[in-house]
Formats: sequence, structure tokens, C-alpha cells
Amino acid sequence: MKLFYIFYNQERWNNWIQSLENASFEPQPDEEVSEGLQILYSFTEDVTISVLKIIRLYQNGRFTKDEARERLDEVEMIVMTGLPEGELAEIIGSLQLTLLVLFTSCRKYLDEEYDTDIKALVKKGKAFGEDDLEDALDVAAQIGASVINGATCCARYIKDDLENPTLFEEWLIEIDTMANAVKSLSKFDEEPGEAS
Repeated sequence: MKLFYIFYNQERWNNWIQSLENASFEPQPDEEVSEGLQILYSFTEDVTISVLKIIRLYQNGRFTKDEARERLDEVEMIVMTGLPEGELAEIIGSLQLTLLVLFTSCRKYLDEEYDTDIKALVKKGKAFGEDDLEDALDVAAQIGASVINGATCCARYIKDDLENPTLFEEWLIEIDTMANAVKSLSKFDEEPGEAS
């Protein structure tokens, strides 16, 4: 029996983009965070949970490794392809860059290619410069894979007052979102033959 679960589709992505197009990124007097940034966080969380559902179903034996990879590729194609026009291009480009660690972490987890010493990995990742993005992503994805496997990270490694976070720090923030998603999906499952 095949699973009918639809993890992500183009329409869902487009709806989020449309919400951002109509949102203000200037905080109102009674707001700490602008409407646009609130939507952007929910957008990121939505993609993260959708992707980790695929991994969860692999963990539950609903998908083979190849099936999980195939579905991962399908969602990545939607998330990582193309940019909207105008002012949103930079925002979505930055979001795509952040979500790189989500997809790379999932692949490392599936391939079982990751170190589990998170403290050492964080130290190593923070030592990389802005020119070592490939190496920094590799290290961040190992942390992400560990989190998918149940490890705890990364709130204590993220400073509250980050004005201009490095890309590695942005990835740690996304891995923290992943950690919360993993907890929220602890009971998630899909029976074969269920239409969703």
C-alpha cells in the first residue's frame, strides 16, 4: 500500500509568497516584530515540519531510504527553485540559503554520515569564515542530522542579541527550529491507504 500524503506543493509555497507580498516589514508601534517577519518565521516552520514528516515516515518504516530521498527532492525542487520579483527576491533568497541546512541535514541523516559531538561541531563551524560556506554547511548539516536523530541543539549556542548573524549562526537557528519540529512530530505517522 502506498502513502497518499502530500508533503508540500507549489500552491502552498505560492500562498506563503503571496502572504509575504501583502505584509509589512515595518513594525507597528504595538509590535515587537513586524507582521512580515512573523509570517516569514511561520513560513520557515511550515517548510521545516513538512520536510521532517518525510524523515519521520522513513523512521516509522513507511518509506524506504530511496522513497524518502525522492520525496525530499520533490519538496526541495519547489523550495529552492526560482525567486519572486521585486523586494521579496532578497528575502526569499535568504530563506532558501537558510533552508539549505534542512535538506542537507536530512540527506546526511539518511546516509548516516555525521559526527555526533555537537559541542565540537559548533566550535568548528563558528571558526569558519564567510568564504568557507561549503565546509560550514557540512558541519551544520552534521549537527542537523544529530538533531533529527534525537540530539538536543541549538538554543544555548545562539546569542539573543544577534544583530548580524553569520550564515552558520542562521543555520543553527534553523536547526533549533528543526529540533522543535522533531519534538512536535514524535507521534506523527500515516497509515498506508489514508488520503490526506
